[in-house]
Amino acid sequence: MREVAFLKKNSEKWKTFEAMLIKPGKESADTLADLYIKISNDLAFAQSNYPNSKTTAYLNDLTIKAHNTLYKNKRADLSSIIEFWTKEIPSIYGRRQKEVLLSLLVFSIAIIIGALSSYLEDGFVRSILGDRYVNMTIDNIANEDPLAVYKDEHAMNMFLGITINNIRVSFLAFVFGLISSIGTGLLLFYNGIMVGAFLQFFAKYTLLKEALLVVFIHGTLELSAIVLAGAAGFVLGNSFLFPRTYSRYESFLKGAKEGAKMVFGLTPIFIMAGFLESFVTRYTEMPLFLSLTIILGSAAFILYYFVIYPISINKTNTAL
Repeated sequence: MREVAFLKKNSEKWKTFEAMLIKPGKESADTLADLYIKISNDLAFAQSNYPNSKTTAYLNDLTIKAHNTLYKNKRADLSSIIEFWTKEIPSIYGRRQKEVLLSLLVFSIAIIIGALSSYLEDGFVRSILGDRYVNMTIDNIANEDPLAVYKDEHAMNMFLGITINNIRVSFLAFVFGLISSIGTGLLLFYNGIMVGAFLQFFAKYTLLKEALLVVFIHGTLELSAIVLAGAAGFVLGNSFLFPRTYSRYESFLKGAKEGAKMVFGLTPIFIMAGFLESFVTRYTEMPLFLSLTIILGSAAFILYYFVIYPISINKTNTAL
């Protein structure tokens, strides 16, 4: 779309929103929030198509004013909480699909490298997973219970430990973006190597199918959340490296806020993954139908909430 047409289509909406910001008390918070999302999407479109134009600079200033007005004294009532999970988080992910795809690509390549390295060099898996885990699993395989590790601890203790660790990993994936996007990429790469080595280790003993059906009961959510946390880290790192029309400082603050919200939005996912790993995965001989239902249901949720729905929201807002 040419810039003139873009201006003609949206200028009245921008003027209306700017006028509403002067006296925000006369408009409902929901109306202002909806318009803020639309203006943010307009800014993203302008940054991509007219990066150095006055239109982009104007929208940049408008969104900063809107953010300060809307969020400085915003009440954490039920409607705003619902809006955060049903609109704001999906909208951010909708604008950040490139970072999600990049994170998935890095993680997937690392899994392949980890599996291939483990296949070619027997000692590789020990260097990655540790002698203690490898020896314990070999003993469990000899005892015909290869995934007994999930049965060893008390369920509640496992839940707390696993959930805290998962949240820590996601936080690190985000914070490593401070080093630049390379920091987040290295953390993703290391975790992907671990997953690949783990899978190849079980494939060596012809137990890959059994491992996938058990581990991915919780792993579908857990690994997906790590990838999404990596995307948040890339948002943070790229905001400093590629400020576009913002100053580097403003771009960094914007990336930090968006990335932090992306990571916070993953908290329920990590809690559910921890619950499944602690209370459900331990039933390693559950029926195939039940295992597949949990795995496919988890995958469908991740795909819908973090990809399909966000893209749909942003397309709708851009069209308005």
